[in-house]
Amino acid sequence: METDCTRDELPAGGGVLTPLSAGTRLLHIGPHKTGTTSIQGALFEARDAMARHGVEWPATTRHPMEAVLAACARTGMMGDVEPTERHWERLLERVRATGGRTCVISSEFFADAPDDETIERIVGQLGGDRVHVLVTLRPLARIMPSQWQQYVQNGLRMGYEDWLEHMLGKPPYEKPNPSFWRRHRHDRLIGRWARVVGPQRVTVVVVDDRDRDGLMRTFEALLGLPARLLHPVADAVNRSLTLAETEMLRNLNKEFRANELPAELYSQLVRNGAVMHMKNACAPGPDDVKIGTPRWAVEAAAGIGAEMAERIGASGVRVVGDLHLLSSMEKPVGRTEIAPRIAPETAAQALYGALAAAAAAPVRHAAPAKSRTVHQTPSKELVRVLGHRCLRRLRLR
Repeated sequence: METDCTRDELPAGGGVLTPLSAGTRLLHIGPHKTGTTSIQGALFEARDAMARHGVEWPATTRHPMEAVLAACARTGMMGDVEPTERHWERLLERVRATGGRTCVISSEFFADAPDDETIERIVGQLGGDRVHVLVTLRPLARIMPSQWQQYVQNGLRMGYEDWLEHMLGKPPYEKPNPSFWRRHRHDRLIGRWARVVGPQRVTVVVVDDRDRDGLMRTFEALLGLPARLLHPVADAVNRSLTLAETEMLRNLNKEFRANELPAELYSQLVRNGAVMHMKNACAPGPDDVKIGTPRWAVEAAAGIGAEMAERIGASGVRVVGDLHLLSSMEKPVGRTEIAPRIAPETAAQALYGALAAAAAAPVRHAAPAKSRTVHQTPSKELVRVLGHRCLRRLRLR
């Protein structure tokens, strides 16, 4: 593909990537599922070492999610604490405190900024002309299964193939997750930010999954850091769910919604209890079935990727890596004749995680006696009562 963009090879491939000027505020906007958690963990872990080389990490955590959600006028995940403007103001205060030093801020939720006006405000508050935007990209075919299971972790009840039909084959492609194409129509995402900061202040990095350390080396080169300063940080909590684990959670989501249980309960007991403990305690084995994308969806994603690559290449932004990867055709995983089954150990760990989260909220008041026994009460009513009791205990902490 012939393009008129500025092109650099990844440092790992022997090319030279010119560092950004001192005092730059590098803003990594994701989007989701493009190596963001990995690079955020590496940057946070190396924050003290980076500071000795003139580069600051102004956030107090490895991902200032609440601050960025507030800046983009986005709600938090289902049942989580609502982000406030104060979250964003605190991050801005720490950015200003870095003075004339280089700093780096990373959050995939910047990709959710709803319009040019919001982007302009964010850029202006972070330093205006000092801001350089970094976008990391992967092929859609690799993003889609990871993004679907992430939506399931936030309450989605739709199956994968049905979800793919809605995202790829049923216009206007906004339901059930309108955020998907705002994040992952990458040419338009880059266009929105380039309109505000100018294409000369946008760098696009095409992540090559065959080069596990390539993204780390690119960040080092852009920030003027010594080679091999950044290292991946082990994070079991961020691993993707297997197909069986996702299907278990999706069916739980159906029961949860059918019984009208509170969103706060989902956050505490399901996402931050059952799912998080299951991820920490259980590593997928070789026999676990991964989420497979059917051939028609892989072909559709590759076609969209080719179109996006052409438009990105013509936009004038700096591209690091090979845009052809965005339209690569991966071998699709077909249907399995045997339905995936979750291991008893995994199910037990998920159940234990929910129980442990519930037990973390001590009971301060005894529940009044009921006139009916448990065996006389319909199961749906039992689930609803249990849910509200657990939520009441969580609120009493």
